Amino acid sequence: MAIAASSIAVAGVRSPVIDSGPADADEAVVFVHGTPGSGHDWDGLIAQVRDFARAVAPDMPGFGAADKPRGFDHTVEGYARHLGAILEQLGVRRAHLVLHDFGGSWGLAWALSHPDALASVTLINTGVLIDYSWHKYARVWRVPVAGELLQATTSRLGFRRLVGRENPGLRREQVDRLYDAGKHRATKLATRRLFRATDADSGERTMSAPLRALDPPALVVWGSEDRYVPVEQAERQRTSLPSAQVEILEGRGHWPFWEDPDAVAALVVPFLERQLGRRTR
Repeated sequence: MAIAASSIAVAGVRSPVIDSGPADADEAVVFVHGTPGSGHDWDGLIAQVRDFARAVAPDMPGFGAADKPRGFDHTVEGYARHLGAILEQLGVRRAHLVLHDFGGSWGLAWALSHPDALASVTLINTGVLIDYSWHKYARVWRVPVAGELLQATTSRLGFRRLVGRENPGLRREQVDRLYDAGKHRATKLATRRLFRATDADSGERTMSAPLRALDPPALVVWGSEDRYVPVEQAERQRTSLPSAQVEILEGRGHWPFWEDPDAVAALVVPFLERQLGRRTR
């Protein structure tokens, strides 16, 4: 069952936000989805985290049920600012980030502009990518006309065949959920603009050194069979997060929290409990 979300508007752009657990807490676990996705990607983990912490998960502009204005700043910096404004409105002054896919770039960019508010980082198949090249779909999305054509000609059946083959751990309904999440014309536009505005090595150039200086508590969880962001990137996260605990889930792909939710929860929940425990003792 989906967890209910309320809405927050930032500069006129509305985002549904799941806000579960103790609403008056100024310390929260903040879940940030990737592309395509929504705050409800995290329902399974939120259901466990809210027992001991406030859990916040927004839909980011262009995705999920959030507004999808053409004029939004579809850059990592634009999304980081939007995330920061949401957390400010919610009164979140200290955040334990749980990030996936492009949510990694958005969340880490926010963290570097608010270092005193960063409590810990959990990276799931994301992070500061080192010596990385965009996956085959992103390379096409980045090219004008070609990206539009690829998106326009991708049918549900074709998506099932491609994404299902590349992610055998996903059930058909999960593959269909991904297709539905990305099929809106404005979501396709947001995806193209985001990838076109972001170089594959931008995190390595701009985030690695300042994160290394912060060295927050960090957990890295990665599916060994990720076809979009290869598992070699998991260990490379220690370049930016030297103290990170790195865990590889064998046989899992890019969405391990859907493919093997129990295994992901068995790593993420105790890590977050330890971080919250440090803050409350």
